[in-house]
Amino acid sequence: MAKSLFTEFPSITAEQWKEVIVKDLKGADYDRKLVWKAPEGFNVRPFYSAVDLENLQHLKCSPGTFPYVRGVQCNNNWKISQTIEPDSRGVSADNSLILSILMRGVNSITCRIRGEALSDSDFDVLTKDIEFPHIEINFRPCCKAALKTLQQVAAKVQSKGWNADEIEGAIDYDPLRRLTLEGGFCQDTAFVTAKSLIEAGKSLPKYRLIGVSPYIYHNAGSTTVQELAFALAMGSEYLSQLGDLGLSAEETAPRMRFTFAVGPNYFMEIAKFRAARLLWSQVVKAYGGSDSAAGIKIHAVTSEWNQTVYDPYVNMLRGTTEAMSAALAGVDSLEVTPFNTPYAPKNEFSSRIARNVQLVLKEEAYLDRVTDPSAGSYYIESLTASIADAAWKLFVEIEEKGGYIAAMKEGFIQGLVRATAQKKDLNIATRRDTLLGTNQYPNFTEKLDKKVLDEQTACCCCCLGDKGESMKIAESVKPCRGAEAFERLRMKTEKADKTPVAFMLTFGNLSMCRARAQFSCNFFAVAGFEVRDNNRFADISEGVEAALKAGAEIVVACSSDDEYAEAVPAIREKLAGKAILTVAGDPACRPDLEAKGVSHFINVKSNVLETLKEYQKELGIK
Repeated sequence: MAKSLFTEFPSITAEQWKEVIVKDLKGADYDRKLVWKAPEGFNVRPFYSAVDLENLQHLKCSPGTFPYVRGVQCNNNWKISQTIEPDSRGVSADNSLILSILMRGVNSITCRIRGEALSDSDFDVLTKDIEFPHIEINFRPCCKAALKTLQQVAAKVQSKGWNADEIEGAIDYDPLRRLTLEGGFCQDTAFVTAKSLIEAGKSLPKYRLIGVSPYIYHNAGSTTVQELAFALAMGSEYLSQLGDLGLSAEETAPRMRFTFAVGPNYFMEIAKFRAARLLWSQVVKAYGGSDSAAGIKIHAVTSEWNQTVYDPYVNMLRGTTEAMSAALAGVDSLEVTPFNTPYAPKNEFSSRIARNVQLVLKEEAYLDRVTDPSAGSYYIESLTASIADAAWKLFVEIEEKGGYIAAMKEGFIQGLVRATAQKKDLNIATRRDTLLGTNQYPNFTEKLDKKVLDEQTACCCCCLGDKGESMKIAESVKPCRGAEAFERLRMKTEKADKTPVAFMLTFGNLSMCRARAQFSCNFFAVAGFEVRDNNRFADISEGVEAALKAGAEIVVACSSDDEYAEAVPAIREKLAGKAILTVAGDPACRPDLEAKGVSHFINVKSNVLETLKEYQKELGIK
């Protein structure tokens, strides 16, 4: 008879594990060393055990059952999505592109329609030969074009004789997105139009008609908890407003589609989507909806906030890990943002790579073969509960202020996002958070294409343009990227008449001079300065001579702290003001060096962004 392997080992309690860890820390504080204070407002411990799951009620559900933590469906066959922007050549070119990408693995299309609704003939050209029953077809029109677009979809389905019960897709009508991005929307007609859409869409029971766009907050620098709480608040606002117009949650909730961003915090994002399903089901139930109406429809888009202009191929790696989070979390559809989004229109190459990320996850990694693989994980289940608890508290706070619109008018939501974004910016400026290739480990020789360097990139939303109908009632939320400040810094250097040279004057202790030279090279290369590294000079005289011969504007003394007290003043004297002398490190002799006229120091505690701005200013780079 087979014996269980676990019976061979004694049961170990969480307290016993912690005792071993504390012993291995050799006196270091456990909480300070290993407990991570997440930006979301709760602590993340270094390990979890079965004890942490004892009081979690959501563990009792299965995939496809209320409250849907483990997925609204019983499978994980998410749809691969791609957005089609209007082509200047017309709708025929758009149609050709759609048919092309449908042959390349995409099964969810979103067509952006700017301005007025398409004419019936143009709609027919746009959707020619597209088999609606076999793909998810979504449209993102301007607010005033939403109803006409829905009517065209319904007419197309009827004319083709397709089974309307099988047609999946969405009309992404989201006036609250406009309020968020512009600070105003058509209050008198917005929710009346939403009601009209739901009533007109009865012939297409699976079609989603109301969009909810919390991704805006992620791309403005919010935390995971804030993005989720604001999603609940936006969704609740629609249920409330449409309820006042006579529609029940049972009628409205199944018509809503949420678009979340997927950030770089791998496990936190998995937990976010699981928590989103849990919490939205509770909101719908509170409004009187049934279990079947409480399942959330989630479309995910990989982050734009952490994409970079410099070292842009790293964006492919970011999109891959983010897509993995969304896939493992069981989203309904997913779009990977092309790697060149921050600086150029997507092209065939960038779109192909974005599609293939998902195809690899399905066809080679088989992530679609397992539903909710993280279920039962002590860590992820605990994260799910922590995020759900924190997001619910913030959601309730917004509701107590009168709901989403009222909280926006008050500036409460914008204030939270602004404060979080500022903290993130500071962490990037001080390198507490790394954006690879931007504030750390830059490509030393990279230069932007002149067209990219000269162009100003603008961000827009599908609803921008109807300014006359939109009365501003709140401060808008402005999407941004974490890398923007460093990119402006480096672009300023590239536009300068001459690229400054930072010369590493390495001497003395070999290991220290090499470590500090590598640190300093990365430091100055972040601003696009040319860096000249050196193995080690025999003495400082040789180093100074080589630096002056190289025409260096900055000379960085790289050695051990013990050698700085004597060597640095000597270097300063030999340079005779011909270059900016900088000391790598924060030596104990710093006060003495400053008294002797040495004023530039760089170290791991430096605010890299502000320090490099000062160097640019001193070098006359404007």
